[in-house]
Amino acid sequence: MKLAFSTLGVPGMPVPEVLALASAHGYHGVELRAHPEEPVHPGLPPAGRAEIAAQFRGAGIEVLGIAGYARVAAPGDDAPVLEEIRGLLRLAHDLGAPYVRVLPGADPERPTEESDAIAARRLGTAAEDAAALGVRILLETHDSHPTGADAIRIIGPVGHRQVGAVWDVMHTWLGGEQPAETYAALAPHLGYVQVKDIVSAEDTTPLPLGAGVLPLTECVDVLTRQGWDGWLCWEYEKRWYEDAAPLAGLLDAGRDHLARLLGEAA
Repeated sequence: MKLAFSTLGVPGMPVPEVLALASAHGYHGVELRAHPEEPVHPGLPPAGRAEIAAQFRGAGIEVLGIAGYARVAAPGDDAPVLEEIRGLLRLAHDLGAPYVRVLPGADPERPTEESDAIAARRLGTAAEDAAALGVRILLETHDSHPTGADAIRIIGPVGHRQVGAVWDVMHTWLGGEQPAETYAALAPHLGYVQVKDIVSAEDTTPLPLGAGVLPLTECVDVLTRQGWDGWLCWEYEKRWYEDAAPLAGLLDAGRDHLARLLGEAA
């Protein structure tokens, strides 16, 4: 498996500095948070996109994915959501990223079946754009759909190879799902896995990998037993927890912890 980290852990950091961190600490790729407050976002002009793509190539680091915030199950018209997804797809294509991350974002007051159908319809439409650009759309296990069982209710009916899933190990754990259950639900559709660690179910302050309560050992064991060889991406949520320790000082230990888990699982 290859290792990456998300720029959610280094909010606002210029791309050259991000690449320097990845190179210095032995990470193969970076998940780029796509937001106007970051250096990389859908409003970036063509010249800026070309420059960033060249910087990644020069560093020998891969753009794992573009982490967008389109909420595919949210109420309202389809058009704005589809345009947001298409903007993310174009950005991913221009940067050479294979994946775009989207979120569910369903209204908890609406019937589940209605929200699932809205999301599946939108993803089915956007899948054609994704296919044309050579990018996959991945629905993260998150917010209204925290488990693999929740996510597959949307992904399954879409039935398109360009639509898959990101497994966020925190949300599936908070949703009460065991790693083996998550993998069984998402396996045919799994793009990559977001790893992290937290204090507790009540306190999701980010911690160094292995220092918290999340079942990282079990997750890696399941993936290894099944012969899965995709990406593990450390999503350290520094952006939402300003008092958390800086990610830069944790990257070596995080890499070593994941390598140790992989070695033990093998």
